[in-house]
Parts: sequence; C-alpha cells; structure tokens
Amino acid sequence: MTDIKINDKIFRKSITGEEINSQISRIAASIDSDYKGKKPLLLGVLNGCFMFASDLMKQLHIECEISFVKLSSYQGTTTTGTVNEVMGLSESVTGRDIIIVEDIVDTGLTMQRMIETLNAQKPASVAIASLFVKPARLKVPVDVKYSAFTIPDRFIVGYGLDYDGLGRNLPDIYDAVEE
Repeated sequence: MTDIKINDKIFRKSITGEEINSQISRIAASIDSDYKGKKPLLLGVLNGCFMFASDLMKQLHIECEISFVKLSSYQGTTTTGTVNEVMGLSESVTGRDIIIVEDIVDTGLTMQRMIETLNAQKPASVAIASLFVKPARLKVPVDVKYSAFTIPDRFIVGYGLDYDGLGRNLPDIYDAVEE
C-alpha cells in the first residue's frame, strides 16, 4: 500500500480510482433506469462532491441538470455537529426530481437539514447519491438510495475529500493511519 503525508497525518491508500469509477458506473446505470423519461436536477454539495458529481454526470445518459450548494460541518478531521450554509440554492426545485450528490454521509445531519429545506419547496422527489456512507456515525436515519461504498468510521481523503483543505486532488482514497 502507498502512504502519503498531509500536514501532520499519514494516510494509506485504501480504494483505487478504478474501484471508484466502477462504482460510479453502477450508480449511473441505476439512475438512468430510475429516471428514464425524467429530467432530474443533480444538486451537488460542495466542496467534496465536485469530483464525484463530475464523473457521475459524465456517465449519465438521461437528460439532467446540475447545480451546487455549499454546506459546511467539518473542522480538521471531525464534524462540528453544526451545519452551516455557505452558498445556497438559486434554482426553484418545486415539482422537480432532485438527486442530492454528496461525497460522504457521516452523521446524516447535513442531509437531514438539506432534505428539510428542499421539501419545504415541494419537489416531486428527493433522493441521495453519496460516494461514501458511514453507518456507524449516523445520528439520524438517512435513506441513501445510491451509495458507492459503505465504510467503517475512519477518516479518509482523496477524490474530492480533504484534510484541512488538502488532498482533494488525489485520484484514490486514503485512510488516516493511527499513530
């Protein structure tokens, strides 16, 4: 396995870019099937989702649109438990099929808040596509319809996920090595 250092932490490669792309292909095929004849709005949660959202959208064959919101709940390697809206939604979602595109569902609090906000605008449907889900960390129940990987409670970087702003550019996923 390959190790890298970001700031004060060592990370070990755990999931390759090829494995990620294979799972994204699977998710795209499911979305194509489920939304055939519809035109969903993919709603990416920045910053972490940008690579996943881009690769997912390139593999979709249905008509779809994309927009982004920016929410924040992390500092360093831990979630603060507070969801802060940094940049909000500018499109109307009323009557639209919405697919939230998220990098990782950790506590579920961000998704809970986002779904409540979207449901107030009366969309036709809301589904979640997440690259990673950490079931052991969930504080609220969240229905992630499209999930690439279910992972244990570990801190990861790469493929859009960061540690203090660094590591997003890595094409693979790396786990923090306990010291």
